[in-house]
Amino acid sequence: MIFVFGSNLAGRHGKGAALYARQHYGAIYGQGEGLQGSSYAIPTKDENLKSRSLAEIAEGIMRFIDFAKENNQLQFLITPIGCGLAGYTRKEILPFLLNLPNNCELSKEWKNGF
Repeated sequence: MIFVFGSNLAGRHGKGAALYARQHYGAIYGQGEGLQGSSYAIPTKDENLKSRSLAEIAEGIMRFIDFAKENNQLQFLITPIGCGLAGYTRKEILPFLLNLPNNCELSKEWKNGF
């Protein structure tokens, strides 16, 4: 299972799900996007650790979805990206995740707060 988490473009995986991905799933410090170990980073903050716009986050999600479709032999578990340190709500992010391929699932944490 590939652990999908929100990241920053500087790849400073120091808090939240990003730190967990670094400690348990091989996320690479300094790599802000893409597959790394058994994890996949979607940038929700920029290189200066400022939250990215919803449009920018949506673009990262679309790149992830394309990757997941091209790698359908892998299974992906998607954490509430953008809903922690980036400051967005699940209701703001969830519409970008409505058309996920079959090899993707949302983690149980998505249900919290609804």
